[in-house]
Amino acid sequence: MAAVTEPAQSESVGTVVVAGAANLAIAFAKLVAGLTSGSAAMLSEAAHSFADTVTEVFLYVALRRGSRPADEEHPFGYGKESWVWAFIAALFTFVGGAGFSIYHGIDTIIEGEESGPYLASYIVLAVSFLAEGASFLKARRQVRTESSRWNVSTRRFLRLTPDTTVKAVYFEDSAALIGLVLAAAGLGLAEITGNALWDGLASILIGLLLLVVAAVLAKSNVTLLVGRAVPPRLHDQIAEDIASIGVVTAVPTLFTMQIGPDDILVAAKVDFADDAPGSEIEKASDEAERRLRARYPEIRYVFLDPTRGGSEDSAGL
Repeated sequence: MAAVTEPAQSESVGTVVVAGAANLAIAFAKLVAGLTSGSAAMLSEAAHSFADTVTEVFLYVALRRGSRPADEEHPFGYGKESWVWAFIAALFTFVGGAGFSIYHGIDTIIEGEESGPYLASYIVLAVSFLAEGASFLKARRQVRTESSRWNVSTRRFLRLTPDTTVKAVYFEDSAALIGLVLAAAGLGLAEITGNALWDGLASILIGLLLLVVAAVLAKSNVTLLVGRAVPPRLHDQIAEDIASIGVVTAVPTLFTMQIGPDDILVAAKVDFADDAPGSEIEKASDEAERRLRARYPEIRYVFLDPTRGGSEDSAGL
């Protein structure tokens, strides 16, 4: 999966802002309902929403910091900084949301706290579901638009996209909707049975859900920070484009790296025809760079190294 374009990045900012505003509004409502009812699940949902709100702040910073232009100190730009902030956001979800929910759920089961009244909690959960649903639909619309643009499935796009901000919003909103269902189920069972065990169990399940989301997002950002290549299909297309130049006989080695959500670096050893003069090699190199950038606007840097044929493709892609 290649990087995102400028319009897509602007849409990512909008997606993050909408998600943050929704989370902040419903976090306070959940907190009031949780304190009033004493429900562990509601307090966990409040912690979940507050954690998501802070996460959206980190993601907004990631988009802004990562989009700064290249300078002398950072000749390849600041794209990777966006993944640093996104990784911090994932860690905050782990500590602030998952940790509190699991701890409070266990404490409720052990202490056997009673919860109620329930009506206010149900109303807050219903309103929260509508707000989270609106945020999720916006994120899903962006994901579907981008996956259609690259002619890949939504699942593949989410797995490979370097735009981890929209990926984070999509996963967090999905987890939020599931968490609301779990909280409602925990409250309902606690009300029916009069046993706080169900309320505490719902809180633990919400925490485990957040734990999974945080782990997935953290892994995605770490992979990109280490220096991830483009997907095999795109790698092969780039190699074919270079090899299609008239005086090019082979592309024995091709390296690619995602150096930002909207930046790709391409470096290749190229075997030119033995009888090709230097001027033709220069023209071919310029033509290869022009073709790549025309087809894939995300490719910002292209480095071609003339070499003898027979080298092994050490990219291994």
